[in-house]
Amino acid sequence: MKILVVGGSYFFGRVFVMQCAKEHDVTVVNRGTYSMENLGAKQITGERHDPMLWQGIREHYDVLVDFCAYEKGDIRLLLDSFGGSIGQYILISTIDVYQRTPGGFKNENTPFETRKFAGEAGEYIAGKVALEQEVSKVCPQMGVQYTVLRPATLYGPYNYAPRESLFIRLMVQQGILPHITDAAGRFQFVYVKDAAEAVKRCLLNEAAYGQAYNLCQDDVSDYDLFYAALARAADREVTELPLTCEQAKQQDFPLPFPLTEEESLCCSNTKGKEELGLVYTELSEGMAKTYRAFKNVYCN
Repeated sequence: MKILVVGGSYFFGRVFVMQCAKEHDVTVVNRGTYSMENLGAKQITGERHDPMLWQGIREHYDVLVDFCAYEKGDIRLLLDSFGGSIGQYILISTIDVYQRTPGGFKNENTPFETRKFAGEAGEYIAGKVALEQEVSKVCPQMGVQYTVLRPATLYGPYNYAPRESLFIRLMVQQGILPHITDAAGRFQFVYVKDAAEAVKRCLLNEAAYGQAYNLCQDDVSDYDLFYAALARAADREVTELPLTCEQAKQQDFPLPFPLTEEESLCCSNTKGKEELGLVYTELSEGMAKTYRAFKNVYCN
């Protein structure tokens, strides 16, 4: 299978390429910050908003997996300019596209968020909503099958975001583990290798055409469960550092997950499990693997 990956040099995309290049002919299009050739993939360097980049790619690809579409128009520009042909377009979206209504688990039929939120997070949500609407319109017009994947909070090796890696660095280098004590927010994780496997199961899968799938672990987490999973993963003595939300903010300590019930967004993973056969790594197991991977980085 010939697969064209857009983005793919950092976290989720990198893990997907590492897994997929063992089995398929993978080409990665990105800015060239990191070489992908050592992962067994070919590489095309360029800026995704440059139409000339896409006009110059004239081969047929069975699947295009887009990890870095963030702005309205990103999909239309790519497909309008593409010099070759594509069988299936897989858009990596997010569960944040769902309307935030009180209670219950959001499923793939939950309405999109229509409110406009301030800041980078608000722009991110609005961009992903617009892209989901775009992919469902543009791909059928061009005779391209499409699938949308909506991950919850991704974690695991290679995560460059200041989430679990920040806590693990403090555990390894300073022997402390911050514990946010008064947050009421709930959230869901998905181990990055599970998310990569979900992409693989959608490749040229006719059952996934025109479908969207939530990617999230079975259990709902909070700051207490997150702390407990990290504490169990530790292979050394660590000291708990209790912090209230306000104390953490005063110390400019990142609070990477929802703090309040109003900010919380929890989703059902039933559709992906039933239609794609997805299986999710438990948080304690995934966090232990993540700890071991980052420990080797932070010990050096």
